[in-house]
Amino acid sequence: MGGGAASGRRRPGTAVAVSGVSLYERVGGNRFFEELTNRFYAAVASDPVLRPLYPDDDAELEASRRHLALFLAQFWGGPKVYSEQRGHPRLRMRHSTFRIGPAERDAWLRHMRNAVQAAKLDPLDEMQLLSYLADAAEHLVNAPT
Repeated sequence: MGGGAASGRRRPGTAVAVSGVSLYERVGGNRFFEELTNRFYAAVASDPVLRPLYPDDDAELEASRRHLALFLAQFWGGPKVYSEQRGHPRLRMRHSTFRIGPAERDAWLRHMRNAVQAAKLDPLDEMQLLSYLADAAEHLVNAPT
């Protein structure tokens, strides 16, 4: 999974800056990641594959959305709020209690891709973000079917 330098793919956990400017700065900071996760969670709300994986309680669901926004902002060069509040991301461990197979991966990635594309980013920024999200989605698969 994941891959590294030998496979030509970045591991989930390694953001790339362009000309010394982080993606976080290029896309507009926290506001971008808040809006991105809002679009994503709006799609999850009616997805029959993904919705059962998320908390029923609105407050818990909002906490999940906020965690994702903070994680992505930090990963792409923003403040370290996620780690300060929650510790190391440990994405596989945090998601290990959920059955994530190809259908869940594909649904998650489809909604994230749509949320990213709706932002109308610079093509390089969009490509970097989508590439990372695809790698991360694959990395979290823990059920073959």
